[in-house]
Amino acid sequence: MVTLGLVVARFNDSVTEPMAAAAREAAGERDAEIAREVAVPGAYDAPLAADRLARREDVDAVVVVGAIVTGDTDHDRVIGAAAAEKLTEVSLERDTPVTFGVSGPGMSGAEARERIEKGAEATHAAIDLLAELPRPHER
Repeated sequence: MVTLGLVVARFNDSVTEPMAAAAREAAGERDAEIAREVAVPGAYDAPLAADRLARREDVDAVVVVGAIVTGDTDHDRVIGAAAAEKLTEVSLERDTPVTFGVSGPGMSGAEARERIEKGAEATHAAIDLLAELPRPHER
């Protein structure tokens, strides 16, 4: 059985909570278990939590969900780029799939709410990656 860690950004929780629910549902549909769920303030804070989960022996992959909504400045783009870059680093450094179920940047709140399935998509991506790539202890 595949065991996942789930990181959920609380900022924009009217979007991220349904995203997390979609991630949990997708895990159940694929016979995967979520071993640990960590809530973080926002998407920018997700890399540390993802790294901690990726270090765990009982976590095969980490799913991150969040929503980055645009504002009056380019702050959303800075947050999105930083989070994506650091989550990629976690995945490569820990040799553990870390999937990016973060909607945005550059979206309104309404557009973000239309993308709650990103949670399920990130879960499916994590499970699909594990099916294709041998785990380090299986090499």
